[in-house]
Amino acid sequence: VSGANPARGETSVAGHRLRPSFAALVAAEGELGPLFALVERAADGRLSLAETVALFWHCADPEPACGRDAFAEDVTAGGLAAAAPVLRVLLGQILK
Repeated sequence: VSGANPARGETSVAGHRLRPSFAALVAAEGELGPLFALVERAADGRLSLAETVALFWHCADPEPACGRDAFAEDVTAGGLAAAAPVLRVLLGQILK
């Protein structure tokens, strides 16, 4: 585990700490569109794997040295079952 601090809204995926800072969420919004729309798509079961990985990538702290493609492979290798609770934490932080 990457030293994620749940009290600060952090979580981890594939050994990478995810910290949904303001800057990270602004960067994610720049790529994915409005975050509330992202939350709505997730609630409707319409969030793509690419969108999920993009959100994770922007929240990765520090930015993974492995690069985005390798990061995506790490997340995918862990499976959707492992990514779902991480996504839930990040979406919860967006709504807070």
